[in-house]
Amino acid sequence: MAEKKVDRRNFLKTSLATSGAAIGLSLEDKALLAQSESEPKFKAQGNQKLPTGKIGKVKISRIIGGGNLVAGYAHSRDLIYVSPLLKHYFTFDKIRETLEISEENGINTVVLNNKKSDNLAIEVLKAHWKNGGKMQWLAQCNPDLKDHTTNIKQAVDVGAVGAFIQGGVGDNMIRNGQVNVVKEIVAFTKDLGVIAGVGGHDLRTPMTCEKEGVNADFYMKTLHSTKYWSARRSEQNYDVIDNRQDNFWDKNPEKTIEFMKTVKRPWIAYKVLAAGAIHPREGFKYVFENGADFACVGMFDFQVVQDVKIANTILASKPKRRRPWLS
Repeated sequence: MAEKKVDRRNFLKTSLATSGAAIGLSLEDKALLAQSESEPKFKAQGNQKLPTGKIGKVKISRIIGGGNLVAGYAHSRDLIYVSPLLKHYFTFDKIRETLEISEENGINTVVLNNKKSDNLAIEVLKAHWKNGGKMQWLAQCNPDLKDHTTNIKQAVDVGAVGAFIQGGVGDNMIRNGQVNVVKEIVAFTKDLGVIAGVGGHDLRTPMTCEKEGVNADFYMKTLHSTKYWSARRSEQNYDVIDNRQDNFWDKNPEKTIEFMKTVKRPWIAYKVLAAGAIHPREGFKYVFENGADFACVGMFDFQVVQDVKIANTILASKPKRRRPWLS
């Protein structure tokens, strides 16, 4: 007789079903059990569709696959093992499987960083295309003051349908008074025949771009609720990059929501789940109700089906938005 594997969560449920009590459970076990009971059950695979919108002429699914996890980037607060763990988990085959599952479930676009350190994910994407995959690549690029163009052109030459300035880079350029550089990068990207965007965590980034006529095709701007226990405290310095304080990406979401209501360009919200601190049921609802046209979400392969189903349920309910769909 084959041995039946039972994970800790199912063991807890089975044990409690037979004993009828939760006496003696640790706080951790009680939290795990509560989470198990609250989560809907989904199959490991699926074949779903997602609503789409457009940026320029590019049709994009409302949920976009994020690239941080597959590249080993983890906003893990002060847990030092998480990034190495991700890099061990996301092998060539696992990244490819994640892309395939995403495409099978209606996600047609993925954000990946065009840096040498992220080359594995780009190589997987090229193999996915060679095997018949149609996943679109929206390239997160890191142009600098010495070279505005090479990083972007490389991505477009590989096959990216669009490129945008990475959020930290965009914030720094705006903070340092280099909006003209941002304008030049956007214009160069458009001249390559692809959609061009600007990313930012800081609300000053899209505000300055709008004021100075940067004319981006879209913005990548963080948005999430601050109602999670590890949210950054008010005394912390938001202009200082410190991984030990890396737990808050939109310090004033209401100000973001109010400003973006005035912007007539598509908006891709990111960090929408606060790096795993917010459940998709709450995070997706929050960003779509508050004006985002798309949500960029980093997902493990085993989360994709569930997350798409949650997004479809929210979008099908026709959320009452504080901003019209801009795409």
